[in-house]
Parts: sequence; structure tokens; C-alpha cells
Amino acid sequence: MSGILAVANMTGSVSGLVVFSQATPDALVNVGGILGGLTAGLHGFHVHESPISNGDCATAGSHFNPFHMNHGGPAAEVRHVGDLGNIEANQEGYSFLNLQDSLIQLSGEQSILGLSVVIHADEDDLGLGGYPDSLTTGHSGDRIACGDIVIPDPEWFEQIW
Repeated sequence: MSGILAVANMTGSVSGLVVFSQATPDALVNVGGILGGLTAGLHGFHVHESPISNGDCATAGSHFNPFHMNHGGPAAEVRHVGDLGNIEANQEGYSFLNLQDSLIQLSGEQSILGLSVVIHADEDDLGLGGYPDSLTTGHSGDRIACGDIVIPDPEWFEQIW
């Protein structure tokens, strides 16, 4: 396999694009992109188990968790595969994504292709907050934006280049 590129065009109260790339099957997945329309501060950022239906972020299901673990931060030994922690928005409401993850994959058993990425209204407590939903959702609040993770059509590249 050569490298794989996937994108999620975000819809909801936040707009932007999230780009996932993986050079080889054993490489980390790079996550980049730009998002606008956020409130300043931290927001939970997760891969969810289902694609979006009719633009409704509630249809994304739960966090992608094929190994049935508790919720945790991206560096935690115990976490959902889809737990990517928080993104931070600046005072103008923009977040510039540049992170890597060792559990999500773009092929194989932990592939996130065809799933969705969701941004939440509040900060993810990384499973450490002690709230009833800390170990399932990170107490990260409402879903404010979402997008399906797909391999872009070749015409998409022509439009952006």
C-alpha cells in the first residue's frame, strides 16, 4: 500500500476541513486541517462509529471503540480508538489542526474510513473528570460539527489545487 489520504468536510455550526493521512500501514496517522466558527478554548475531538445521516451529528453514534475500553486521552493506555482529545480555538474562533495518532488507521481493523469525526462544544476531560459520562464521552458536551471520513474523489483535488 502506498499512502492514504482521507478528508472530512465539517458541517454544523463549525466549518472547515479535517485531513487524515497515513504513509504506510504501520505509520502514525497525521491529522491536519483548519476549522472556523468555534468559541475560543478547548473542544472535544473524536472519531465516532457511524457515518452522518442527513447532516445530523447525533447519527454518528458513540466514539469509535472496537476494543470496548473506557474513554481516555490520546496518550492514555486505556482509551477508545476514536479518542483524539481536544482541539483549541483561538480568539477569532479558528483551530489549526496538526496532530498524530497511533491508534486510528486508514486501513485494516482500526480503519476510520467511512466513519465520522465530531467536534464537541466543551473540553474533553480525557476520562478524568469524575462526571457520570467522563468514561464514555469525556463530558465534552453537545456535538457542534461533524463530517464523514472519506477518500476524496480525484476531482476534489482539481478544485483545491
